[in-house]
Amino acid sequence: MSRRILPLAALTAATALTLTACGGEPAEPDDIKGAGASASAGGGDGAEEQDGGRPDLKLPGDVELAFESTPPSDSGHAAALTDAENYIRALAHGIVAQDPEDKAYQFYSEGSAAQYAKEQIQQWVDGEWTATGKDRYYRAETADVGKSKGVLVTMCRNQADYFGKNVKTGKVERTEESLKSYQKFSLLMRPAKSAGEHWVVQQIEVQGEVQECKG
Repeated sequence: MSRRILPLAALTAATALTLTACGGEPAEPDDIKGAGASASAGGGDGAEEQDGGRPDLKLPGDVELAFESTPPSDSGHAAALTDAENYIRALAHGIVAQDPEDKAYQFYSEGSAAQYAKEQIQQWVDGEWTATGKDRYYRAETADVGKSKGVLVTMCRNQADYFGKNVKTGKVERTEESLKSYQKFSLLMRPAKSAGEHWVVQQIEVQGEVQECKG
């Protein structure tokens, strides 16, 4: 199996928000790698709820998502960034749970962003792969989107130490770090319509081989 096993979802036109800060060419699919304790390969139950109705995003000991950016001073932007990170955690949660219907990503996304998460997880399940290793996210920035309540969150990713592991054999697919290890995420956020104070991802774009994220 190639380490870059997931397809990139292109950012579609927003219905209520106008997103002009995203763009660029289609990126390569996501990468992976690692070792250590076996990630859960069982699906079914999905994410358990924490206090306040938020899903539990706990991951196996051999999976680490490191978010290394400083929270914005604006409280709304800080909340949007936090839940953009939670969406990414939810994606990883669905992968290790082997559950394309995982409640975690559904809580933190809607529309095309929810579909993107489901498709990503499904491909891991179909390939009989789970995740292991350390996945780094950094250089996060936030910006208001037009006159709406939307916030655009962007961040870099280095997946050089994040790998795929076969759920049956435990074999880890390792590759060397390269420009393909670096991606840029752009996530269009808005306050959730449901009860409770959290943000959801409406749309996501992932650009691959991003030189500016290297170093």
